[in-house]
Amino acid sequence: MPPQVQDVLVAEALRRSYGERVVVDGVSLSIAPGATYGLLGPNGAGKTTTISMVCGLLAADAGTVRVLGEPMSTGRCAAKRHLGLVPQELALYPDLSARENLEFFGRLQGLDASTTRRRAGEVLELVGLADRAGERIDAYSGGMKRRCNIAAALLHEPELLILDEPTVGVDPQSRNSILSGIAELQREGLAVLYTTHYMEEAERLCDRIGIMDEGRMIAEGSTSELVEMVAAHPIVRLRADGELDVLATRLAEVTGVERVIPADGRLDVVVTQPGTVLAAVLEAAETAPVALTGIEVDSPDLEDVFLHLTGKALRD
Repeated sequence: MPPQVQDVLVAEALRRSYGERVVVDGVSLSIAPGATYGLLGPNGAGKTTTISMVCGLLAADAGTVRVLGEPMSTGRCAAKRHLGLVPQELALYPDLSARENLEFFGRLQGLDASTTRRRAGEVLELVGLADRAGERIDAYSGGMKRRCNIAAALLHEPELLILDEPTVGVDPQSRNSILSGIAELQREGLAVLYTTHYMEEAERLCDRIGIMDEGRMIAEGSTSELVEMVAAHPIVRLRADGELDVLATRLAEVTGVERVIPADGRLDVVVTQPGTVLAAVLEAAETAPVALTGIEVDSPDLEDVFLHLTGKALRD
């Protein structure tokens, strides 16, 4: 029997409160070598707090975190050596060049001078900045700064890379470069914990996805597994001009309508059987103060799963 592969990250039953407000409540997840785990949730779901506990930046009220078997806590360094963190905010010195930033961070991470120089060159090549290494960070575009931020987290060759919304505010070319680089690292065996507000990124990169809402993990699985959870519930998408809130209220009273979700100027109506419910949905629309401009029936995708489970869009 082949030896069992050790998970790089195992977080169990994490809980964190601020006063009487529970922001993370019993969250568990694990990541195997070479796997990318997407942590999704609307704003305020508890994702960043969860990541802060996983990284040992914030103490958990309850639960445990282990990275390659090493227990993680705010006061321990052994487990932290195995991970690289790319936070939402840039963690670079703007008046230094990319190479100077990386050499500074490499020495802070305990690398000797020659190893730091070698690794700085390697990671700058990986993120596509080797030809701009001597330029100051404050001369970089937003996408270049994000890529350099990722390079800094990879200097010490971590086994776990944690990225908290790494593509926010970047141009499409830089975004594609970042996603391609992460996929390459995954193929090389790096475990990745990834949060994003872009559903297509999660679908492209992640082997498994956990959906958080109001501090809890409400669903977990591969994209196909999550879609199967609501596959029996088609989505009727209604576009209309007028008082959509009135229409939403009337649709919620229709037998066979499970949920009505406002989404980008339309209403997504989760139904049991569109063949029998569609006529009642259209009748409700005709009696509401709206003018229908479009209607279609779709099978669920990952975004529909998210809306179905949380009642919110990913960017809410």
